[in-house]
Amino acid sequence: MTDTTEAAGAPPRIRTSGDSEVGTYLEIASGGEAGQIFTPAPNAPEAIVVLDYGSQFSMLIARRIREAGVYSELVPWDTKPEDLNHLRVKGFVLSGGPASVYEEGAPTLPSYVIASQLPVLGICYGMQLLAHTLGGRVVPASVREYGHAVITLSDTSNPLLRGLPASMPVWMSHGDHVSELPRGFRSIAQSDSSPVAVMADAAGHLGIQFHPEVVHTPQGDQLIRNFVLDVAGCAGDWTASNFIEESVEHIRERVGDGKVICALSGGVDSAVAATLVHRAIGDQLTCIFVDNGLLRLGEPERVVNTFRQHMAMNLIHVDSTDRFMSELTEVTAPETKRKRIGETFIRVFEAEAKDLGTVDFICQGTTYPDVIESASTGSSAAAKIKTHHNVGGLPKDMQFTLIEPLRNLFKDEVRRVGKELGLPDEMVYRQPFPGPGLAIRVIGEVTREKLDILRAADWIVMDEIRNASMYYDLWQSFAVLTDTKTVGVQGDFRTYGYCVALRCVTAEDAMTADWARLPYDLLGRISTRIVNEVPGVNRVVYDITSKPPGTIEWE
Repeated sequence: MTDTTEAAGAPPRIRTSGDSEVGTYLEIASGGEAGQIFTPAPNAPEAIVVLDYGSQFSMLIARRIREAGVYSELVPWDTKPEDLNHLRVKGFVLSGGPASVYEEGAPTLPSYVIASQLPVLGICYGMQLLAHTLGGRVVPASVREYGHAVITLSDTSNPLLRGLPASMPVWMSHGDHVSELPRGFRSIAQSDSSPVAVMADAAGHLGIQFHPEVVHTPQGDQLIRNFVLDVAGCAGDWTASNFIEESVEHIRERVGDGKVICALSGGVDSAVAATLVHRAIGDQLTCIFVDNGLLRLGEPERVVNTFRQHMAMNLIHVDSTDRFMSELTEVTAPETKRKRIGETFIRVFEAEAKDLGTVDFICQGTTYPDVIESASTGSSAAAKIKTHHNVGGLPKDMQFTLIEPLRNLFKDEVRRVGKELGLPDEMVYRQPFPGPGLAIRVIGEVTREKLDILRAADWIVMDEIRNASMYYDLWQSFAVLTDTKTVGVQGDFRTYGYCVALRCVTAEDAMTADWARLPYDLLGRISTRIVNEVPGVNRVVYDITSKPPGTIEWE
């Protein structure tokens, strides 16, 4: 928590329990250079660092910043300054979060954020934290604001608000508000229920009570662009080409003359990761495609054929169906499925690597949503949604060192990199398929019989979606074999068969998603074909749950 004392004419002295020892004091200096806090690596990209305080929208902040052409990373709020030296930090954004700043144990503001003298933008909880830390007062609001609101700008000359309309709709989600501003701050926008909807001081410290990162704030992307380009002074020149050059250089430097194997799935993530590594080290890379028995109908053959046709790399194809099925016997818990699949993959790779001599590294197509949903950033404010087999499911005694060149990219960014690398559209725009495969689309225990039923149903879904020319309009479209059986009538006989669920969603990055409004006649064709062509199924339902509150996959 925060304690403030002031002498006449002197800057405030801030007591913080951020990353420094409780009881020490940090004087916010009026001079000096911001770069003294960090020692960025040579050629480090300029970046805006987003400190994560647990908001469900934190990932969207980093995404919006990148859309402005500026590299951004989302890190836990208690990240140490030395862990940011791979970046040339140009500013900070403090995310929203569920806590109240005045509660005991609430996440705090690391002392280096203010000491760096870099621009800071606090969003919702981040604004309240900034005000609280710098000597203002935050209290429960007499009127809470959730959802649509309208703010009125009282100072459009501030760079943050430049070019925005004098009155604009925003999306609010807060129960606390700033009742007293810190010294040197003033309110530059208000809403009916928030006298301080935007606050600013002369040092580039800014706070906004609403969420500019969500689509419900129409001018939010412009506000974020104003912060990163005009306030923080970023060049806005981060592109897929920049990323490729930086990644190739980094991989080459890290691997040296070592050998790398790549876990190839056939999807865009692993294909792009493999291409980046191959561009860096050539034949020091060997790709291994493991058929785990959990793939869709005809997929192993399609993956191998497509890869060998378009990618001039060493490829080993391994059929480990029996091994994976043995590990999944009698397993019903989704987290256990994911972890067992993740560990088994590694054990298969280790066995295959023995024939290649000494292999030092394994490359994976891990992406940013994988990391965040597995809550592996270390933030105590972030909740684990599910363990991704290639993140939290990896064994602790793994023999390889991980290379994950896409770890900080969203799916659409991965696709842009793939196009820049010259990969074919059939790889780049393939709908995402989960690493654990059909194991997490069979609810309950995974058996060969259930997998065969699901493959047949899923093939019909995909066939009809393609025939309707909707494949590229959807983020994902697939079938789920539920663990529910229902009574039906087929051929004048009573049946007792499985219920299949259809899941079709639209999304930009899979952090949020909406159910797809498919035409009724298309849904009807899919349902009719499944119950007529797939033995053991007599009912089809359509999942109309968005994310949140649901996830895209059922497990």
